[in-house]
Amino acid sequence: MLNKIIRYFLENRVITILILVLVVVWGISTSPFNWHGGIIPRNPIPVDAIPDIGDNQQIVATEWMGRSPKDIQDQITYPLTTSLLGIPGVKSIRSSSMFGMSFIYIIFDDNIEFYWSRSRILEKLNSLPPGTLPEGVQPALGPDATALGQIYWYTLEGRDPATGKPTGGWNAEELRTIQDYYVKYSLSAAEGVSEVASAGGFVKEYQVELNPDAMRAFNVSVMDIMGAIKKSNLDIGAETMEINKVEYLIRGLGYIKDVSDLEKAVVTVRDGVPVRISDVAFVNIGPGTRRGGLDKEGVEAVGGVVIARYGSNPLEVINNVKDKIKEMAPGLPQKTLPDGTVSKITVVPFYDRTGLIKETIGTLETSLSHEILICIIVIIVLVLNLRASVVIASMLPIAVLSTFIIMRYTGIAANIVALSGIAIAIGVMVDVGVVFVESIIRYMEMPENRGIRKGKAMVNLIYKAVSEVSGAIATAMITTIVSFLPVFAMEAQEGKMFSPLAYTKTYALASAFVLGLILLPTLSYILFSVRIDSKRIRKVLNYILIAAGVLLSVLYSSIPALGLTAVGLNNLLAHRWKKPGISNYINIGIALVVATYFLAEEWLPMGPQKGIIVNLLFVTGCIAIILALLWLLVIYYERILRWCLNNRWKFMLLPIATILCGILIWKRIGQEFMPSLNEGSFLLMPTSMPHTGIEQNLNYIEALDKRLAAIPEVETAIGKWGRVNSALDPAPAQMFENTINYRPEYILNEDGKRERFKVNRKGEYLLRNGGTYNPADGFRLIPADSLIPDRKGDYFRQWRPEIKNTDDIWQQIINVTHLPGLTSAPKLQPIEARLVMLSTGMRAPMGLKIYGPDLETIEQSGKAIEQSGKAIEQALKDVPSVIPSSVFYDRAVGAPYLEIKLNRDNMAQYGVNVEDLQEILSAAVGGMILTKTVEGRERFPVRLRYARELRDNPEALSMLLVPTATGAQIPLKELADIEYARGAQMIQSENTFLVGYVIFDKKQGKAEVDVVKEATKVIEGKIQNGELKLTKGISYKFAGNYEQQERATARLMIVVPLALLIVLLVLYFQFKTLTASLIHFSGVFVAFAGGFILLWLYGQDWFMNFSLARVNMRDLFQMHTINLSVAVWVGFIALFGVATDDGVLMGTYIHHVFLEKDPQTRHAIREAVVTAGLKRVRPAAMTTATTLIALLPVLTSTGKGADIMVPMAIPTFGGMLIQSMTMFVVPVFQCWWREGLLKKEETTGQCLAQNRPVRQTARLVPVDLPVDDPRIFGRDDFPHGHHPTGTPVTGLQP
Repeated sequence: MLNKIIRYFLENRVITILILVLVVVWGISTSPFNWHGGIIPRNPIPVDAIPDIGDNQQIVATEWMGRSPKDIQDQITYPLTTSLLGIPGVKSIRSSSMFGMSFIYIIFDDNIEFYWSRSRILEKLNSLPPGTLPEGVQPALGPDATALGQIYWYTLEGRDPATGKPTGGWNAEELRTIQDYYVKYSLSAAEGVSEVASAGGFVKEYQVELNPDAMRAFNVSVMDIMGAIKKSNLDIGAETMEINKVEYLIRGLGYIKDVSDLEKAVVTVRDGVPVRISDVAFVNIGPGTRRGGLDKEGVEAVGGVVIARYGSNPLEVINNVKDKIKEMAPGLPQKTLPDGTVSKITVVPFYDRTGLIKETIGTLETSLSHEILICIIVIIVLVLNLRASVVIASMLPIAVLSTFIIMRYTGIAANIVALSGIAIAIGVMVDVGVVFVESIIRYMEMPENRGIRKGKAMVNLIYKAVSEVSGAIATAMITTIVSFLPVFAMEAQEGKMFSPLAYTKTYALASAFVLGLILLPTLSYILFSVRIDSKRIRKVLNYILIAAGVLLSVLYSSIPALGLTAVGLNNLLAHRWKKPGISNYINIGIALVVATYFLAEEWLPMGPQKGIIVNLLFVTGCIAIILALLWLLVIYYERILRWCLNNRWKFMLLPIATILCGILIWKRIGQEFMPSLNEGSFLLMPTSMPHTGIEQNLNYIEALDKRLAAIPEVETAIGKWGRVNSALDPAPAQMFENTINYRPEYILNEDGKRERFKVNRKGEYLLRNGGTYNPADGFRLIPADSLIPDRKGDYFRQWRPEIKNTDDIWQQIINVTHLPGLTSAPKLQPIEARLVMLSTGMRAPMGLKIYGPDLETIEQSGKAIEQSGKAIEQALKDVPSVIPSSVFYDRAVGAPYLEIKLNRDNMAQYGVNVEDLQEILSAAVGGMILTKTVEGRERFPVRLRYARELRDNPEALSMLLVPTATGAQIPLKELADIEYARGAQMIQSENTFLVGYVIFDKKQGKAEVDVVKEATKVIEGKIQNGELKLTKGISYKFAGNYEQQERATARLMIVVPLALLIVLLVLYFQFKTLTASLIHFSGVFVAFAGGFILLWLYGQDWFMNFSLARVNMRDLFQMHTINLSVAVWVGFIALFGVATDDGVLMGTYIHHVFLEKDPQTRHAIREAVVTAGLKRVRPAAMTTATTLIALLPVLTSTGKGADIMVPMAIPTFGGMLIQSMTMFVVPVFQCWWREGLLKKEETTGQCLAQNRPVRQTARLVPVDLPVDDPRIFGRDDFPHGHHPTGTPVTGLQP
């Protein structure tokens, strides 16, 4: 089948070329990168930073304003939770009850369809039995979004439309009204938006503040005033009326339009005189109560958050939102300030995921470009044939474009993980071209094929060469793809994270293989057969090359363009060389220099400040060292292999020792769930004490933002206290979220790539105002619009010299945010924090859940201030690997309460019932919303309550007037007692069981699993020796990323061995014997050990601890302790495929040589193995070199997304480095095995010669020999017709 495909497309080259053009154009059209140049229409793959790994969960939010957490828990959360537990597919239900709000999180199994689960919840909510919830309480289903839904945060600001500078002039109430009734609805109409939630500012209210003295004088009760307000706000429609045959619509206008309308409302009539509301109350417009707000760099702000719908593409939704903002911008209000300045409402984003997405994709695009350039360099060096190099190198970009096409139409979005699949597949993709082209070159160099360069003979030559190795390549591809089955089998967050990588890697390998069968033979035919015989045409073309090089160099200031000129000159002077091959080698050298220069200029591993020369020398040195080592391996391969064959046991000590070291490191290495993705933003989440009021919270958030904004590396600092009006934000008023956007290390362009700016010869940046800036004179921030862009200039660094990485920025943040009364905060980022909070209920990636029968019991075991360190919080502070200041118990109890306890005897005496008294309390103290005004599209509530000075202390509250049955009014203190108490600030539960959280953070470099094991040991030790005493009924368990890691590890321990067994089975189908399959499989174990050895070396301070050009190599390669995470396991799984690939190809060559030569002596067997090894060593070295060098830019990458790529690349790099041993291990094992078979045959021959019975023994024979071939067993088995012992064998029969 494969051979038919190869021949068809090789003979129909026009069709093949059309397919090539189609793949290139279609691939560029679907590419997530900006490769089209404005020529080809775009239909790109959806783009995001990371896959949506949020839990499959729905949120039910219920508002019951004014009610305590205890009331919410007992009357709303608990009954709803018990009702929802019976829904099919529910995995668990987690809930939070806080002041006025209930949040219930229903987590479904991952295989439950998202919108099906929503319909089941709505069905259950609509069928709740009467009386399940209090009257008037209506639960609502949250937005159809996941934890990654919050994609765009913004503020509304007054700005000068001409200059764009802030002008102010708008108060918080005006901004909130514009947000709620104009901006919010406009943005909600953008395609893909699930919800727009408002944050900050004040909701405008009509506030009626009662005057108890006037009420007593007019004998008016609270109930009377409530009724009057409700009756004063009403419009009616009175059908129609016809006058003179014209129909008029009749409206009775009675809605409140301003304060005077409310003041004039009549409460009652006394002695024929109306008593108006203005007579017994003060009416004004004021701010509504709030449980959250925004602060921008110390100033109160108003804004909102855009939440993307489930399944939508974030970048597309953000672009739709931006289009809506442009569309509505002209219609937003504006005013002229007293100084004549025009202030127009402007939407100003402060968290826009576009930057993260573009930077992440830019990192991958850069890495892919570097890998392709490196592949070209390596291929040129190892093949030393420009035509062959072009064929092999061209397959890479074509296969990548083909992968983009498949991704586009299979729904795989382009993100850091998905595109990493292509990046780590580059080595195997190159291997396809290397093996095919190397086979073609080998056939062309055969004596009988010399001179064949065109026509049918050339077609047949290429066909034979490609078809000979196509089966081996197919097997290698299958084993590589099968080795990735564990990634497909992953579940939950890790499955959602890495399954796109499994798909893209599979697509990339399949594309490389199919295109290798279809396109490569045709490209080889064209490039190897094209010869320009006319000297005149060759001379003209060389002159064109010379001119083109000079022209391009002048137009684009590109030094590498002069490589074309050099090639042209070299070709013109070729006749001067005595040896005809010298000119070709010079052209190869020119191509190498140009490719290396391009790579150094784009990569700049030593940093832009070191200049192109230093970077070029470093890149050349890295490539030269690896290539030199592998070239030495190729050159001395035969000598080394012969020594290994003659000293098998000595040699085998090396791989055995390597494998043992790998296993030892594996057992001791730390484990964690997932490395954090650098999002370009931090989220600082401290909390204040449970008793802290709103005024103090405002002071805290203002102080925090001012301190954060003073850090030079911080671009913006926006603080949020409490919650926004969204079910996705279940934060109490005492929780703060400071979104800190820090500047990129270097100024970036709109595509997320570093931008260059003009410098003079002194290295000073030229400014638009004519000035200069020299970084050596001291750090200073220069806006990008003050610098002059220049393609040949330098990158501009925005961080101070002492700030080396994002950890240094976080340390600066920690240093300035210590405020009395605020807790410490773990290091979090916006996306990471949303995932953690919505998947675990905690505000930290690590924590401990305490379960108990009631809140007081949990509090007693969980908080820090209990005596003698008998609490878990104190115990965790004693764990060596835990940061003591990060340990904090999220207090469930501690909020101060004023409890009004009714005296039912006195109430009965005065004829007051409970309902009337509670309603008066609710209205007069808490403030009751009685009605809403209708003012066009705006709606404002009317709230009734006592004036602040009459309800701001218990004494004033006790004087609240309550009407009795006789009409008299008596103070509240006659009917109830007011007492202080301590109660719940927030009540949390899981599956109806109450739960508390102790959060903590690990020290830098410590592994999550090790920290939890150490903490468990400490806590259990304290419990056993009596230092820690848990109240009866208390239980605890560690939660957060640790749970995810344990589940993922358990899953991988099953599926990885299973996948390796399947790989072994595939090898068995190819080689037909278990022994041969195991031999070719042996490379996996060596590579496995190599990966772990490099992981261990990364954590050793002495490894690579030296400097070149004053750049430390550990810093350059970001060497630190790497823990065994899911990302690292994915790197190992990718390594297994490549390792098996090399073993399969080496084994296939050996098998072919044995079929061809049929060696019958030990010497012949060894010679056959050496011959086969020499055939495979060069392509194997090329594969190894390409994989190793291609991973160097990934290992030094610092851009967004590098946090995910680097842990995946380390095992592959270490494994491939050590896996070079497979080039010796497989031949040694093959020789060992075949010599063993020969020894058994010799023993059989001796027994037959002495007429002794023999046991049947297996013998490996060429599978294509006929049954009656005398070589199967006969005289031809032994040289000269004699057994080695000298016994004649003439009498032996086949």
